[in-house]
Amino acid sequence: MSAINLADKLSQFSEHWSPKIVGQFNGHDLMVVKVEGEFVWHSHPDTDDLFLVLKGEVDIEMRDRTVTLREGEMFVVPKGVEHRPVARAEAHLMLIEPAGTPNTGDAETAVVKEML
Repeated sequence: MSAINLADKLSQFSEHWSPKIVGQFNGHDLMVVKVEGEFVWHSHPDTDDLFLVLKGEVDIEMRDRTVTLREGEMFVVPKGVEHRPVARAEAHLMLIEPAGTPNTGDAETAVVKEML
């Protein structure tokens, strides 16, 4: 057991929209991800989706409204709600979700998450 330095983990990769697992907690993956541009519209039928902004700003678009998150802010998208994260410039996020949850809501189109 040792401390996890999120800035150090984020410095180890450059690709966007490809979450990296940095730890696990009660069956959940603790992940960091770099984002820029628009992600795909998607939903998660069985789990909420937590976004915590570490750096930058991210809009969480939903069909009926948009929530803007700045550094240090977080938002939970309830399960089943269609949403799309959008970052106008590169932003860094922490995500927490049940292990194995596909980032697109569909295992066939999801990226394979790797451990850092």
